[in-house]
Amino acid sequence: MNTLFDKIWDAHVVATVENGPTQLYIDRLYCHEVTSPQAFAGLRARGLKVLRPEKVFCMPDHNTPTHDQDKPIEDRVSRTQVDTLKQNAEEFGLTHYGMMHPKNGIIHVVGPERALTLPGMTIVCGDSHTSTHGALGAIAFGIGTSEVEMVLASQCILQSRPKTMRITIDGELGKGVTAKDLALYMMAEMSTSGATGYFVEYAGSAVRRLSMEGRLTLCNLSIEMGARGGMVAPDEVTFEYLKGREHAPTGEAWRKALAYWKTLKSDDDAVFDKEVRFHAADIEPMITYGTNPGMGMGVTQHIPVAENMDEVTRASFMRSLDYMGFSPGERLLGKKIDYVFLGACTNGRIEDFRAFASVVKGRKKADGVIAWLVPGSWMVDAQIREEGIDKVLAEAGFAIRQPGCSACLAMNDDKIPAGKYAVSTSNRNFEGRQGPGSRTLLASPLVAAAAAVTGVITDPRVFI
Repeated sequence: MNTLFDKIWDAHVVATVENGPTQLYIDRLYCHEVTSPQAFAGLRARGLKVLRPEKVFCMPDHNTPTHDQDKPIEDRVSRTQVDTLKQNAEEFGLTHYGMMHPKNGIIHVVGPERALTLPGMTIVCGDSHTSTHGALGAIAFGIGTSEVEMVLASQCILQSRPKTMRITIDGELGKGVTAKDLALYMMAEMSTSGATGYFVEYAGSAVRRLSMEGRLTLCNLSIEMGARGGMVAPDEVTFEYLKGREHAPTGEAWRKALAYWKTLKSDDDAVFDKEVRFHAADIEPMITYGTNPGMGMGVTQHIPVAENMDEVTRASFMRSLDYMGFSPGERLLGKKIDYVFLGACTNGRIEDFRAFASVVKGRKKADGVIAWLVPGSWMVDAQIREEGIDKVLAEAGFAIRQPGCSACLAMNDDKIPAGKYAVSTSNRNFEGRQGPGSRTLLASPLVAAAAAVTGVITDPRVFI
């Protein structure tokens, strides 16, 4: 009667505090430059070493520029953050993939593509989108800086056991509908607090049909519903994705791992604290119109009106629309946009670039649109060039930037100017998230590509 979550969690319990948290063993800690400096300083102050350095992988991604990475970072704060991570990794004997290193990239892209993330693991990082790694059948969640220090020192963490939720999506996704649309649809239906306190398992035929890249996108956005994390039970898609990757087991170790991984699924009689169901046929390409990821709608639909909202909700709703420059009942199709961003740990993988290229092939970037196409890693960059996607994009008037978090958040040079509209494949559209005063519309790579070649919000299905 165990869920997938129960099986992995119970296998990692070291001790349980009576009427308190669980001491959980952690298989993998990822560190980036923003949330780790104080953790390392804490170790230093207490005279502690990293207990299991081979379990820790470090790389800069948030502050890295997406151009001229072979030169010193111009921004002083960003340069300090990146340099400090390198120094801490060297001092404590940790693996570090710095800028321009062939294994560098966004940490949530590099982990899966290098098979550092494996089924059955517990994985943490000082970053909320650590939920991404659950796509491979792992328990993965973001932690605070003091907890990063705890894991560095003890390879364990104190955590309260979350409740479990299963979200089942049955049916077949329609034309032009991607994992990103599925996630935005769920958030629009459940709100950004709909999964608060839960660890979500995604199930159903629509989820099973998703590629590994699609599952990574889906789990990445779990945190935006308030969930502690998201996961998908490993299956043949998972095993095929992992086989032959750098850190995947080989030979007899692979056969043993595979036998274990095949047990990682919820029992038929497993009971979840909450069950939710959706139908894939109800979903069309999505776009957000507000200032949280739950304020989304089908690209052909109209912004909701505020008639049935209570006073507090209506005030928040209208404030959000005022910031975005939109009105209740308005349609966004045909709305002029200024920027397009393809990338982030949400949609910076090879499949996302393939999708974008499939729409822009044989067309031209619209005049007046600034497009930032940013691979999630140097491995993705290499795949883009091996497949000739770079040539397709160049012919359409697009340039590929260097890997990093880029315009997902305003921590590097790629900032959207105040008042400008950006169709973005990233994960958050909060006020100022992509730059002070910027206006973000979250969407899939297909919707982003359609906007990039038309200069306005467009239903990508007209190009498919």
